[in-house]
Amino acid sequence: MERRDLLVGTTAAIAAAALPGTAAASATSPVGARQRVHIVLFDGVEELDFAAPLETLDIAGKFGVPIETRLVTVEGPQTVTAHCGTRIEVRADWMPDEADVILVPGGGARDDGKPGVFAEIKRGVIPAALRAARRPGLTMASVCTGALLLGAAGLVRNRPCTTHHRSKEQLAEQGGKVVNGPGPGMLGPRVVDDGDLVTSAGVTSGLELALWLVQRAYGTQMSMNVEMVLEYERRGVVHEARRR
Repeated sequence: MERRDLLVGTTAAIAAAALPGTAAASATSPVGARQRVHIVLFDGVEELDFAAPLETLDIAGKFGVPIETRLVTVEGPQTVTAHCGTRIEVRADWMPDEADVILVPGGGARDDGKPGVFAEIKRGVIPAALRAARRPGLTMASVCTGALLLGAAGLVRNRPCTTHHRSKEQLAEQGGKVVNGPGPGMLGPRVVDDGDLVTSAGVTSGLELALWLVQRAYGTQMSMNVEMVLEYERRGVVHEARRR
């Protein structure tokens, strides 16, 4: 709580009074531009990689900020089977021109014959769709090994970025300027923000990524409000190398 006190002062009291769905939530919402976040799913996607940002951004929306989330696949409506067997019915069409942020989770980055990132890189459909979607004003974001799909699309070349610590070498081979910790054995930042490319480290860093997206669009106080509802306190750091 000391960190929260330092950053926001009275945020804890405000957040306790302004739970999602209440009038107080609307009263404390900052003015900000609409953010439409499309989360890309695929067979073998890690459940926590997409569920943590989805829940976090949904909570921010319930506080009254103009943020919208949509689960998509690059091939249109279908049922996706995630890493742990969860089946998700994706109903939305692939319409990247309607997104402000395209968020790519990870999962299954090893060559083990199972569905996931490695299989999707070999198949090539997702990287091609991400490459074609790139445009001014669109932010590409990733959780964990989702960065490798961005890398396969050529979107991390010569850009500061990060991923799961076991996949950093592969990300560097794709041309990414991987941001590491200040010393041996130190994992580095949880989130690397390079403006229209925002990547995050392993699995649980999806929480940090989503909270950071809330903070940079709607302010520190709003991100703290969401933290309080989640009963989660961010850890690690955000490395900012923005080119906006």
